[in-house]
Amino acid sequence: MSGLCEGRVVLVTGAGRGLGRAHALAFAEQGARVVVNDLGVGVDGEGGSAGPAQSVVDEIQAAGGEAVAHGGDIATTSGAASLIATAVDAFGALHTLVNNAGFLRDRMLVNLDEDDWDAVMRVHLKGHFLPLKHAAAYWRAEAKAGREVAARVVNTSSGAGLLGSVGQGNYSAAKAGIVGLTLVAAAEMGRYGVQVNAIAPAARTRMTEGTFAEAMAAPGAVGAFDAMAPENVSPLVVWLGSAASEGVTGRVFEAEAGRITVMEGWRPGPTSDKGARWTPREAGEAALELLAEAETPGVVYGSR
Repeated sequence: MSGLCEGRVVLVTGAGRGLGRAHALAFAEQGARVVVNDLGVGVDGEGGSAGPAQSVVDEIQAAGGEAVAHGGDIATTSGAASLIATAVDAFGALHTLVNNAGFLRDRMLVNLDEDDWDAVMRVHLKGHFLPLKHAAAYWRAEAKAGREVAARVVNTSSGAGLLGSVGQGNYSAAKAGIVGLTLVAAAEMGRYGVQVNAIAPAARTRMTEGTFAEAMAAPGAVGAFDAMAPENVSPLVVWLGSAASEGVTGRVFEAEAGRITVMEGWRPGPTSDKGARWTPREAGEAALELLAEAETPGVVYGSR
């Protein structure tokens, strides 16, 4: 029986370890040919090695799949352009882009250096934008040439971006920006046959197992369900990246353990209309009355 992604060419950024590796292996298992992107940097973005990406390629090939490694920096124009070119040169097409690359530099806001803000914004937000931009240009050209396009983009946000997370002002802001980018891209690219969605995953990775060691720990009992295994998130990503997800775009899903949640995001809640300008005191009284009717915001317990 053929896999869900048979014949599709898939790019996964940050695929040398953790969630990205799990996604790459899952796509290959479902018949996709995979471009494995990873710079091989540390959890803070420092250093670099071609080893992690090539290791995942070796795993896929050992299992009978097809994959190539890409070691370019996808937060640069040249790196993002070469990422798309690698897929087309190696496999003749591009069908799915999974933006996953990222790292952490956590600090409380009063201790957060400008360089740490810029670095996290660069890898998460710019590192989503540039591959998306170059993939979109490729798919637009395909559509204008009269070729059918059934493309998919899966972006990686976070519960920190949806609900906030203490000590992660840079990361939370970048991940919230990814949601905004997802919504705009879904609206702009639909005319070319491209669907764009985002996930907010929770799983055990280098970014979470140190900071949230207890919550992310593997089960002690033999055969017990490993709720925080990154492989739990990948089935949804594979489905969103396949042709089977036809009609699903502009949505955000939370994925954790065996649970999938459609996130509903900002939507109008209680409202009050005076029909004229408020005084500051009146506005405050109205706001307090509305807050009493509104739902209490959720709380995020860890970075994704």
